[in-house]
Amino acid sequence: MSASVLSVTRTLGSVSGLLQVASVLGLVLLLLKAAQLYLHRQWLLRAVQEFPSPPSHWLFGHMHELQNGQELQELQKRAEKYPCASPRWLWGSRVGLIVYDPDYMKVILGRSDPKSNSSYRFMAPWIGYGLLLLNGQTWFQHRRMLTPAFHYDILKPYVGLMADSVQVMLGKWEELLSQNSSLEIFGHISMMTLDTLMKCAFSYQDNQQADRYSQSYLQAIRDLNNLVLSRVRNVFYQKDIIYRLTTEGRWNHRACQLAHQHTDRVIKLRKAQLQEEGNLEKVKSKRHLDFLDILLFAQMENGSSFSDKDLRAEVDTFMFEGHDTTASGISWILYALATHPEHQQKCREEIQSLLGDGASITWGHLDQMPYTTMCIKEALRLYAPVPSVGRELSKPITFPDGRSLPKGFLVTLSFYALHHNPKVWPNPEVFDPSRFATDSSRHSHAFLPFSGGSRNCIGKQFAMNEMKVAVALTLLRFELAPDPFRVPVPTPRIVLMSKNGIHLHLRKLL
Repeated sequence: MSASVLSVTRTLGSVSGLLQVASVLGLVLLLLKAAQLYLHRQWLLRAVQEFPSPPSHWLFGHMHELQNGQELQELQKRAEKYPCASPRWLWGSRVGLIVYDPDYMKVILGRSDPKSNSSYRFMAPWIGYGLLLLNGQTWFQHRRMLTPAFHYDILKPYVGLMADSVQVMLGKWEELLSQNSSLEIFGHISMMTLDTLMKCAFSYQDNQQADRYSQSYLQAIRDLNNLVLSRVRNVFYQKDIIYRLTTEGRWNHRACQLAHQHTDRVIKLRKAQLQEEGNLEKVKSKRHLDFLDILLFAQMENGSSFSDKDLRAEVDTFMFEGHDTTASGISWILYALATHPEHQQKCREEIQSLLGDGASITWGHLDQMPYTTMCIKEALRLYAPVPSVGRELSKPITFPDGRSLPKGFLVTLSFYALHHNPKVWPNPEVFDPSRFATDSSRHSHAFLPFSGGSRNCIGKQFAMNEMKVAVALTLLRFELAPDPFRVPVPTPRIVLMSKNGIHLHLRKLL
Protein backbone atom coordinates (compact mmCIF):
# COMPACT_ATOMS: atom_id res chain seq x y z
CA MET A 1 0.00 0.00 0.00
CA SER A 2 2.77 2.39 1.00
CA ALA A 3 4.63 1.58 -2.25
CA SER A 4 1.59 2.50 -4.37
CA VAL A 5 1.10 5.75 -2.41
CA LEU A 6 4.76 6.56 -2.95
CA SER A 7 4.38 5.85 -6.67
CA VAL A 8 1.37 8.17 -6.93
CA THR A 9 3.25 10.85 -5.01
CA ARG A 10 6.21 10.59 -7.35
CA THR A 11 3.92 10.75 -10.40
CA LEU A 12 2.18 13.85 -9.06
CA GLY A 13 5.54 15.36 -8.26
CA SER A 14 6.82 14.76 -11.78
CA VAL A 15 3.57 16.20 -13.29
CA SER A 16 3.89 19.22 -11.02
CA GLY A 17 7.49 19.64 -12.13
CA LEU A 18 6.53 19.48 -15.79
CA LEU A 19 3.80 22.07 -15.22
CA GLN A 20 6.29 24.34 -13.52
CA VAL A 21 8.75 23.96 -16.39
CA ALA A 22 5.94 24.62 -18.91
CA SER A 23 4.84 27.68 -16.94
CA VAL A 24 8.39 29.05 -16.84
CA LEU A 25 8.83 28.41 -20.60
CA GLY A 26 5.47 30.05 -21.32
CA LEU A 27 6.44 33.06 -19.22
CA VAL A 28 9.82 33.32 -20.97
CA LEU A 29 8.17 33.13 -24.41
CA LEU A 30 5.62 35.76 -23.36
CA LEU A 31 8.38 38.06 -22.11
CA LEU A 32 10.35 37.54 -25.33
CA LYS A 33 7.26 38.39 -27.41
CA ALA A 34 6.61 41.45 -25.25
CA ALA A 35 10.23 42.53 -25.70
CA GLN A 36 9.97 41.97 -29.45
CA LEU A 37 6.80 44.10 -29.66
CA TYR A 38 8.39 46.79 -27.48
CA LEU A 39 11.53 46.96 -29.65
CA HIS A 40 9.41 47.01 -32.83
CA ARG A 41 7.29 49.83 -31.42
CA GLN A 42 10.42 51.79 -30.52
CA TRP A 43 11.67 51.32 -34.09
CA LEU A 44 8.35 52.59 -35.44
CA LEU A 45 8.38 55.58 -33.08
CA ARG A 46 11.88 56.53 -34.22
CA ALA A 47 10.83 56.12 -37.87
CA VAL A 48 7.93 58.58 -37.56
CA GLN A 49 9.48 61.06 -35.13
CA GLU A 50 9.81 63.67 -37.90
CA PHE A 51 6.09 63.40 -38.75
CA PRO A 52 3.64 64.92 -36.24
CA SER A 53 0.16 63.42 -35.91
CA PRO A 54 -2.95 63.67 -33.71
CA PRO A 55 -2.53 62.22 -30.19
CA SER A 56 -2.83 58.42 -30.16
CA HIS A 57 -3.51 55.80 -27.49
CA TRP A 58 -0.49 53.55 -26.76
CA LEU A 59 -2.57 50.42 -27.44
CA PHE A 60 -5.53 51.46 -29.61
CA GLY A 61 -3.68 54.04 -31.68
CA HIS A 62 -5.98 56.21 -33.80
CA MET A 63 -8.73 53.58 -34.06
CA HIS A 64 -11.26 56.12 -32.78
CA GLU A 65 -10.86 57.99 -36.10
CA LEU A 66 -12.07 54.89 -37.96
CA GLN A 67 -14.95 53.93 -35.69
CA ASN A 68 -17.01 57.10 -35.41
CA GLY A 69 -18.15 57.23 -39.04
CA GLN A 70 -16.03 60.35 -39.57
CA GLU A 71 -12.96 58.76 -41.17
CA LEU A 72 -12.97 60.96 -44.27
CA GLN A 73 -13.50 64.11 -42.20
CA GLU A 74 -10.58 63.10 -39.98
CA LEU A 75 -8.40 62.70 -43.07
CA GLN A 76 -9.33 66.20 -44.18
CA LYS A 77 -8.38 67.58 -40.75
CA ARG A 78 -4.99 65.89 -41.02
CA ALA A 79 -4.41 67.39 -44.47
CA GLU A 80 -5.20 70.85 -43.10
CA LYS A 81 -3.10 70.57 -39.91
CA TYR A 82 -0.13 68.29 -40.66
CA PRO A 83 1.91 69.16 -43.76
CA CYS A 84 2.33 66.55 -46.51
CA ALA A 85 1.83 63.38 -44.43
CA SER A 86 1.09 62.09 -40.93
CA PRO A 87 1.31 58.69 -39.20
CA ARG A 88 -1.83 56.76 -38.28
CA TRP A 89 -1.57 54.02 -35.66
CA LEU A 90 -4.03 51.13 -36.00
CA TRP A 91 -2.78 49.59 -32.76
CA GLY A 92 0.36 49.67 -30.64
CA SER A 93 2.61 47.88 -33.14
CA ARG A 94 0.98 48.84 -36.47
CA VAL A 95 1.42 52.25 -38.07
CA GLY A 96 1.41 53.63 -41.59
CA LEU A 97 2.23 57.05 -42.99
CA ILE A 98 -0.79 58.67 -44.67
CA VAL A 99 0.38 60.76 -47.62
CA TYR A 100 -1.71 63.58 -49.15
CA ASP A 101 0.88 65.85 -50.80
CA PRO A 102 1.55 65.79 -54.58
CA ASP A 103 5.36 66.01 -54.21
CA TYR A 104 5.33 63.07 -51.80
CA MET A 105 3.00 61.18 -54.15
CA LYS A 106 5.32 61.78 -57.08
CA VAL A 107 8.33 60.38 -55.21
CA ILE A 108 6.51 57.23 -54.07
CA LEU A 109 4.70 56.52 -57.34
CA GLY A 110 7.95 57.00 -59.23
CA ARG A 111 9.41 53.99 -57.41
CA SER A 112 8.58 50.30 -57.69
CA ASP A 113 7.70 49.50 -54.08
CA PRO A 114 5.39 46.48 -53.68
CA LYS A 115 1.83 46.62 -52.39
CA SER A 116 1.76 46.34 -48.59
CA ASN A 117 1.37 42.63 -47.95
CA SER A 118 0.04 43.17 -44.41
CA SER A 119 -3.28 44.42 -45.82
CA TYR A 120 -3.51 43.40 -49.50
CA ARG A 121 -2.94 39.71 -48.70
CA PHE A 122 -6.47 39.62 -47.28
CA MET A 123 -7.78 40.12 -50.82
CA ALA A 124 -5.85 37.11 -52.16
CA PRO A 125 -8.50 34.45 -51.31
CA TRP A 126 -10.94 36.53 -53.37
CA ILE A 127 -9.02 37.87 -56.41
CA GLY A 128 -5.80 35.84 -56.23
CA TYR A 129 -2.48 37.21 -57.37
CA GLY A 130 -3.35 39.14 -60.52
CA LEU A 131 -2.27 42.64 -61.58
CA LEU A 132 -3.55 44.26 -58.39
CA LEU A 133 -1.60 42.08 -55.95
CA LEU A 134 1.40 40.94 -57.99
CA ASN A 135 4.81 42.59 -57.60
CA GLY A 136 8.16 42.54 -59.34
CA GLN A 137 8.94 40.82 -62.62
CA THR A 138 5.77 38.69 -62.64
CA TRP A 139 3.64 41.83 -62.37
CA PHE A 140 5.60 43.42 -65.22
CA GLN A 141 5.12 40.36 -67.46
CA HIS A 142 1.35 40.25 -66.80
CA ARG A 143 1.00 44.01 -67.33
CA ARG A 144 2.86 43.85 -70.65
CA MET A 145 0.75 40.87 -71.75
CA LEU A 146 -2.58 42.59 -70.97
CA THR A 147 -1.80 46.11 -72.22
CA PRO A 148 -2.90 45.30 -75.84
CA ALA A 149 -6.42 44.59 -74.52
CA PHE A 150 -6.75 48.35 -73.83
CA HIS A 151 -5.37 49.68 -77.13
CA TYR A 152 -7.44 52.42 -78.78
CA ASP A 153 -8.38 50.15 -81.68
CA ILE A 154 -9.84 47.67 -79.18
CA LEU A 155 -11.66 50.35 -77.15
CA LYS A 156 -13.36 52.13 -80.09
CA PRO A 157 -16.10 49.55 -80.81
CA TYR A 158 -16.78 49.23 -77.06
CA VAL A 159 -18.51 52.62 -77.05
CA GLY A 160 -21.57 51.15 -78.80
CA LEU A 161 -21.69 48.25 -76.33
CA MET A 162 -21.43 50.67 -73.41
CA ALA A 163 -24.29 52.73 -74.83
CA ASP A 164 -26.48 49.62 -75.20
CA SER A 165 -25.94 48.67 -71.54
CA VAL A 166 -26.64 52.22 -70.36
CA GLN A 167 -29.87 52.38 -72.39
CA VAL A 168 -31.07 49.11 -70.81
CA MET A 169 -30.48 50.62 -67.36
CA LEU A 170 -32.22 53.89 -68.24
CA GLY A 171 -35.19 51.96 -69.61
CA LYS A 172 -35.44 50.16 -66.29
CA TRP A 173 -35.32 53.50 -64.47
CA GLU A 174 -38.24 54.76 -66.55
CA GLU A 175 -40.30 51.75 -65.47
CA LEU A 176 -39.41 52.34 -61.80
CA LEU A 177 -40.20 56.08 -61.81
CA SER A 178 -43.87 55.54 -61.02
CA GLN A 179 -43.06 53.10 -58.20
CA ASN A 180 -40.67 55.18 -56.11
CA SER A 181 -40.32 58.83 -55.28
CA SER A 182 -36.55 58.44 -55.46
CA LEU A 183 -34.24 55.74 -56.77
CA GLU A 184 -31.14 54.16 -55.25
CA ILE A 185 -28.77 54.27 -58.22
CA PHE A 186 -25.56 52.54 -57.05
CA GLY A 187 -27.02 49.02 -57.35
CA HIS A 188 -28.42 49.68 -60.83
CA ILE A 189 -25.19 51.25 -62.04
CA SER A 190 -23.19 48.31 -60.70
CA MET A 191 -25.37 45.95 -62.75
CA MET A 192 -24.86 48.14 -65.81
CA THR A 193 -21.05 48.37 -65.47
CA LEU A 194 -20.83 44.59 -64.94
CA ASP A 195 -22.99 44.09 -68.05
CA THR A 196 -20.68 46.44 -70.01
CA LEU A 197 -17.55 44.70 -68.77
CA MET A 198 -18.91 41.26 -69.66
CA LYS A 199 -19.75 42.39 -73.19
CA CYS A 200 -16.50 44.29 -73.83
CA ALA A 201 -13.75 42.42 -71.99
CA PHE A 202 -15.33 38.96 -72.10
CA SER A 203 -17.48 39.17 -75.29
CA TYR A 204 -20.49 37.90 -73.35
CA GLN A 205 -23.73 38.27 -75.30
CA ASP A 206 -26.52 37.91 -72.73
CA ASN A 207 -27.98 40.78 -70.72
CA GLN A 208 -26.29 40.66 -67.31
CA GLN A 209 -28.72 43.22 -65.88
CA ALA A 210 -31.43 40.58 -65.75
CA ASP A 211 -29.17 37.68 -64.72
CA ARG A 212 -29.62 36.21 -61.21
CA TYR A 213 -26.02 34.95 -61.18
CA SER A 214 -24.82 38.51 -61.70
CA GLN A 215 -26.97 39.74 -58.83
CA SER A 216 -25.51 37.17 -56.44
CA TYR A 217 -22.01 38.07 -57.69
CA LEU A 218 -22.59 41.77 -57.01
CA GLN A 219 -23.87 41.03 -53.52
CA ALA A 220 -20.74 38.95 -52.87
CA ILE A 221 -18.58 41.89 -54.03
CA ARG A 222 -20.43 44.29 -51.72
CA ASP A 223 -19.88 41.90 -48.81
CA LEU A 224 -16.19 41.43 -49.62
CA ASN A 225 -15.66 45.20 -49.82
CA ASN A 226 -16.77 45.43 -46.20
CA LEU A 227 -15.22 42.19 -44.94
CA VAL A 228 -11.71 42.85 -46.26
CA LEU A 229 -11.53 46.29 -44.66
CA SER A 230 -12.97 44.95 -41.41
CA ARG A 231 -10.25 42.32 -41.29
CA VAL A 232 -7.43 44.77 -42.03
CA ARG A 233 -8.49 46.86 -39.04
CA ASN A 234 -9.10 44.08 -36.51
CA VAL A 235 -6.00 42.96 -34.60
CA PHE A 236 -7.65 39.60 -33.76
CA TYR A 237 -8.37 38.77 -37.43
CA GLN A 238 -4.77 38.94 -38.68
CA LYS A 239 -4.03 35.20 -38.38
CA ASP A 240 -5.77 33.02 -40.99
CA ILE A 241 -6.28 30.11 -38.58
CA ILE A 242 -8.22 32.33 -36.17
CA TYR A 243 -10.11 34.29 -38.83
CA ARG A 244 -11.48 31.13 -40.47
CA LEU A 245 -13.17 30.19 -37.18
CA THR A 246 -15.02 33.50 -36.84
CA THR A 247 -18.45 34.38 -38.26
CA GLU A 248 -16.87 36.98 -40.55
CA GLY A 249 -14.26 34.46 -41.71
CA ARG A 250 -16.94 31.96 -42.76
CA TRP A 251 -18.94 34.75 -44.41
CA ASN A 252 -15.81 35.81 -46.32
CA HIS A 253 -15.26 32.23 -47.51
CA ARG A 254 -18.84 31.93 -48.81
CA ALA A 255 -18.61 35.29 -50.60
CA CYS A 256 -15.34 34.25 -52.28
CA GLN A 257 -16.97 31.02 -53.44
CA LEU A 258 -19.87 32.96 -55.02
CA ALA A 259 -17.46 35.34 -56.77
CA HIS A 260 -15.40 32.42 -58.08
CA GLN A 261 -18.49 30.59 -59.37
CA HIS A 262 -19.25 33.62 -61.54
CA THR A 263 -15.74 33.92 -63.01
CA ASP A 264 -15.34 30.16 -63.44
CA ARG A 265 -18.55 30.12 -65.47
CA VAL A 266 -17.26 32.93 -67.71
CA ILE A 267 -13.92 31.16 -68.31
CA LYS A 268 -15.60 27.82 -69.02
CA LEU A 269 -17.98 29.33 -71.58
CA ARG A 270 -15.17 31.15 -73.40
CA LYS A 271 -12.93 28.08 -73.54
CA ALA A 272 -15.78 26.15 -75.16
CA GLN A 273 -16.35 29.00 -77.65
CA LEU A 274 -12.66 29.17 -78.62
CA GLN A 275 -12.56 25.44 -79.24
CA GLU A 276 -15.36 25.93 -81.77
CA GLU A 277 -13.65 28.92 -83.42
CA GLY A 278 -10.35 27.15 -84.07
CA ASN A 279 -6.72 28.15 -83.76
CA LEU A 280 -5.26 31.53 -82.78
CA GLU A 281 -4.57 32.79 -86.32
CA LYS A 282 -8.10 31.91 -87.41
CA VAL A 283 -9.59 33.81 -84.45
CA LYS A 284 -7.32 36.82 -85.02
CA SER A 285 -8.44 37.03 -88.65
CA LYS A 286 -12.07 37.27 -87.50
CA ARG A 287 -11.79 39.88 -84.73
CA HIS A 288 -9.62 41.71 -82.24
CA LEU A 289 -8.64 39.69 -79.19
CA ASP A 290 -10.39 40.88 -76.02
CA PHE A 291 -9.10 40.68 -72.45
CA LEU A 292 -10.11 37.05 -71.92
CA ASP A 293 -8.86 35.96 -75.35
CA ILE A 294 -5.40 37.30 -74.53
CA LEU A 295 -5.35 35.41 -71.23
CA LEU A 296 -6.51 32.12 -72.72
CA PHE A 297 -4.08 32.26 -75.65
CA ALA A 298 -1.25 33.16 -73.26
CA GLN A 299 -2.12 30.02 -71.33
CA MET A 300 -2.17 27.92 -74.50
CA GLU A 301 1.23 29.23 -75.55
CA ASN A 302 2.86 29.38 -72.09
CA GLY A 303 0.97 26.81 -70.08
CA SER A 304 3.89 26.06 -67.78
CA SER A 305 4.37 29.71 -66.78
CA PHE A 306 0.70 30.80 -66.89
CA SER A 307 -1.44 28.37 -64.90
CA ASP A 308 -5.21 28.05 -64.40
CA LYS A 309 -4.66 29.78 -61.07
CA ASP A 310 -2.95 32.75 -62.79
CA LEU A 311 -5.75 32.90 -65.36
CA ARG A 312 -8.52 33.03 -62.80
CA ALA A 313 -6.64 35.57 -60.69
CA GLU A 314 -6.51 38.00 -63.62
CA VAL A 315 -10.17 37.39 -64.46
CA ASP A 316 -11.24 37.80 -60.81
CA THR A 317 -9.17 40.98 -60.52
CA PHE A 318 -10.53 42.65 -63.64
CA MET A 319 -14.07 41.42 -63.06
CA PHE A 320 -14.02 43.31 -59.74
CA GLU A 321 -11.90 46.34 -60.64
CA GLY A 322 -13.43 46.74 -64.09
CA HIS A 323 -16.96 47.22 -62.83
CA ASP A 324 -16.90 48.30 -59.16
CA THR A 325 -14.58 51.30 -59.40
CA THR A 326 -16.43 52.55 -62.50
CA ALA A 327 -19.80 52.06 -60.81
CA SER A 328 -18.58 54.13 -57.87
CA GLY A 329 -17.32 56.85 -60.19
CA ILE A 330 -20.51 57.11 -62.26
CA SER A 331 -22.77 57.05 -59.19
CA TRP A 332 -20.93 59.89 -57.47
CA ILE A 333 -20.66 61.90 -60.71
CA LEU A 334 -24.45 61.76 -61.15
CA TYR A 335 -24.92 62.72 -57.49
CA ALA A 336 -22.55 65.69 -57.90
CA LEU A 337 -24.49 66.86 -60.97
CA ALA A 338 -27.81 66.36 -59.15
CA THR A 339 -26.65 68.66 -56.35
CA HIS A 340 -25.38 71.30 -58.81
CA PRO A 341 -28.25 71.80 -61.29
CA GLU A 342 -26.61 74.76 -63.07
CA HIS A 343 -23.63 72.58 -64.07
CA GLN A 344 -25.96 69.70 -64.90
CA GLN A 345 -27.87 71.90 -67.32
CA LYS A 346 -24.70 73.19 -69.00
CA CYS A 347 -23.60 69.58 -69.53
CA ARG A 348 -27.00 68.67 -70.93
CA GLU A 349 -26.98 71.56 -73.39
CA GLU A 350 -23.49 70.59 -74.56
CA ILE A 351 -24.55 66.96 -75.05
CA GLN A 352 -27.80 67.90 -76.81
CA SER A 353 -25.91 70.09 -79.28
CA LEU A 354 -23.52 67.19 -79.94
CA LEU A 355 -25.84 64.17 -79.96
CA GLY A 356 -29.30 65.57 -80.65
CA ASP A 357 -31.73 62.92 -79.46
CA GLY A 358 -28.88 60.61 -78.43
CA ALA A 359 -29.89 57.86 -80.80
CA SER A 360 -26.22 56.99 -81.18
CA ILE A 361 -22.96 57.92 -79.49
CA THR A 362 -19.59 57.07 -80.99
CA TRP A 363 -15.90 57.16 -80.12
CA GLY A 364 -15.57 60.44 -82.01
CA HIS A 365 -18.09 62.16 -79.74
CA LEU A 366 -16.17 61.47 -76.52
CA ASP A 367 -13.56 64.18 -77.09
CA GLN A 368 -16.19 66.75 -78.09
CA MET A 369 -17.79 67.28 -74.69
CA PRO A 370 -15.22 69.45 -72.85
CA TYR A 371 -17.53 70.91 -70.18
CA THR A 372 -19.02 67.52 -69.34
CA THR A 373 -15.48 66.12 -69.07
CA MET A 374 -14.55 68.96 -66.71
CA CYS A 375 -17.55 68.12 -64.50
CA ILE A 376 -16.69 64.41 -64.54
CA LYS A 377 -13.13 65.16 -63.42
CA GLU A 378 -14.26 67.54 -60.69
CA ALA A 379 -16.66 64.87 -59.37
CA LEU A 380 -13.81 62.33 -59.43
CA ARG A 381 -11.73 64.81 -57.43
CA LEU A 382 -14.42 65.18 -54.78
CA TYR A 383 -15.30 61.47 -54.75
CA ALA A 384 -12.17 59.49 -55.65
CA PRO A 385 -13.43 56.00 -56.67
CA VAL A 386 -10.41 54.35 -55.02
CA PRO A 387 -9.83 56.34 -51.81
CA SER A 388 -6.31 55.04 -51.17
CA VAL A 389 -3.62 52.49 -52.03
CA GLY A 390 -0.82 51.08 -49.91
CA ARG A 391 2.90 50.47 -50.42
CA GLU A 392 5.64 48.81 -48.37
CA LEU A 393 8.97 50.56 -48.85
CA SER A 394 11.50 48.23 -50.46
CA LYS A 395 14.32 50.65 -49.60
CA PRO A 396 14.70 53.86 -47.55
CA ILE A 397 13.03 56.97 -48.94
CA THR A 398 13.80 60.68 -48.56
CA PHE A 399 11.05 63.17 -49.40
CA PRO A 400 11.57 66.61 -51.00
CA ASP A 401 11.42 68.38 -47.62
CA GLY A 402 14.25 66.22 -46.23
CA ARG A 403 12.17 63.93 -44.04
CA SER A 404 12.74 60.22 -44.52
CA LEU A 405 11.46 56.73 -43.75
CA PRO A 406 13.32 53.41 -43.47
CA LYS A 407 12.96 50.28 -45.56
CA GLY A 408 9.95 48.13 -44.60
CA PHE A 409 7.73 51.03 -43.54
CA LEU A 410 4.07 51.06 -44.64
CA VAL A 411 2.79 54.03 -46.62
CA THR A 412 -0.84 54.82 -47.50
CA LEU A 413 -1.40 57.11 -50.48
CA SER A 414 -4.71 58.80 -49.64
CA PHE A 415 -6.10 60.10 -52.92
CA TYR A 416 -9.21 61.28 -51.08
CA ALA A 417 -7.16 63.45 -48.69
CA LEU A 418 -4.96 64.66 -51.59
CA HIS A 419 -8.04 65.78 -53.52
CA HIS A 420 -9.42 67.55 -50.42
CA ASN A 421 -6.12 69.11 -49.36
CA PRO A 422 -6.66 72.91 -49.21
CA LYS A 423 -2.95 73.50 -49.87
CA VAL A 424 -3.36 71.70 -53.21
CA TRP A 425 -6.94 72.62 -54.10
CA PRO A 426 -8.24 75.99 -52.76
CA ASN A 427 -11.77 75.67 -51.34
CA PRO A 428 -11.62 71.89 -51.85
CA GLU A 429 -15.25 71.21 -50.86
CA VAL A 430 -16.62 73.51 -53.58
CA PHE A 431 -17.69 71.84 -56.85
CA ASP A 432 -15.79 73.91 -59.42
CA PRO A 433 -15.34 72.32 -62.86
CA SER A 434 -13.19 75.27 -64.01
CA ARG A 435 -10.29 73.68 -62.10
CA PHE A 436 -10.01 71.36 -65.11
CA ALA A 437 -10.35 73.97 -67.87
CA THR A 438 -7.81 73.55 -70.67
CA ASP A 439 -5.94 76.72 -69.63
CA SER A 440 -5.71 75.75 -65.94
CA SER A 441 -2.49 74.44 -64.43
CA ARG A 442 -1.85 72.06 -61.55
CA HIS A 443 0.79 69.75 -60.14
CA SER A 444 1.26 66.56 -62.18
CA HIS A 445 0.31 64.51 -59.09
CA ALA A 446 -2.47 66.71 -57.68
CA PHE A 447 -5.26 64.71 -59.37
CA LEU A 448 -4.95 60.91 -59.21
CA PRO A 449 -8.34 59.22 -59.65
CA PHE A 450 -6.59 56.32 -61.39
CA SER A 451 -3.42 56.36 -59.25
CA GLY A 452 -0.17 57.17 -61.07
CA GLY A 453 3.25 55.93 -62.09
CA SER A 454 3.93 52.55 -63.66
CA ARG A 455 1.18 50.92 -61.56
CA ASN A 456 -1.60 53.25 -62.60
CA CYS A 457 -4.96 51.77 -63.57
CA ILE A 458 -4.53 49.76 -66.78
CA GLY A 459 -8.20 50.36 -67.68
CA LYS A 460 -8.36 54.11 -67.04
CA GLN A 461 -9.26 54.98 -70.66
CA PHE A 462 -11.93 52.27 -70.68
CA ALA A 463 -13.34 53.71 -67.43
CA MET A 464 -13.32 57.34 -68.62
CA ASN A 465 -15.09 56.34 -71.85
CA GLU A 466 -17.77 54.48 -69.92
CA MET A 467 -18.28 57.41 -67.55
CA LYS A 468 -18.73 59.82 -70.45
CA VAL A 469 -21.20 57.54 -72.21
CA ALA A 470 -23.22 56.94 -69.02
CA VAL A 471 -23.36 60.62 -68.05
CA ALA A 472 -24.22 61.82 -71.57
CA LEU A 473 -27.08 59.37 -72.14
CA THR A 474 -28.47 59.81 -68.61
CA LEU A 475 -28.60 63.62 -68.89
CA LEU A 476 -30.35 63.40 -72.25
CA ARG A 477 -33.10 61.30 -70.71
CA PHE A 478 -33.50 62.52 -67.13
CA GLU A 479 -33.23 65.57 -64.96
CA LEU A 480 -31.50 64.63 -61.70
CA ALA A 481 -32.16 66.01 -58.23
CA PRO A 482 -30.94 64.85 -54.79
CA ASP A 483 -33.22 63.28 -52.18
CA PRO A 484 -32.99 65.73 -49.24
CA PHE A 485 -34.15 63.04 -46.81
CA ARG A 486 -31.48 60.51 -47.82
CA VAL A 487 -28.21 62.37 -48.26
CA PRO A 488 -25.46 59.86 -49.09
CA VAL A 489 -22.68 59.34 -46.56
CA PRO A 490 -19.39 58.61 -48.34
CA THR A 491 -17.57 55.71 -46.73
CA PRO A 492 -14.16 54.36 -47.80
CA ARG A 493 -14.00 50.69 -48.61
CA ILE A 494 -11.83 49.22 -51.36
CA VAL A 495 -13.86 51.63 -53.50
CA LEU A 496 -15.70 54.73 -52.30
CA MET A 497 -19.23 53.70 -51.37
CA SER A 498 -22.13 55.32 -49.55
CA LYS A 499 -23.16 54.06 -46.13
CA ASN A 500 -26.84 54.55 -46.99
CA GLY A 501 -26.86 54.25 -50.79
CA ILE A 502 -27.11 57.08 -53.33
CA HIS A 503 -30.74 58.15 -53.82
CA LEU A 504 -31.79 60.56 -56.57
CA HIS A 505 -35.07 61.96 -57.83
CA LEU A 506 -35.41 61.46 -61.59
CA ARG A 507 -37.66 63.45 -63.90
CA LYS A 508 -38.18 62.13 -67.41
CA LEU A 509 -37.37 64.71 -70.06
CA LEU A 510 -39.79 65.07 -72.98
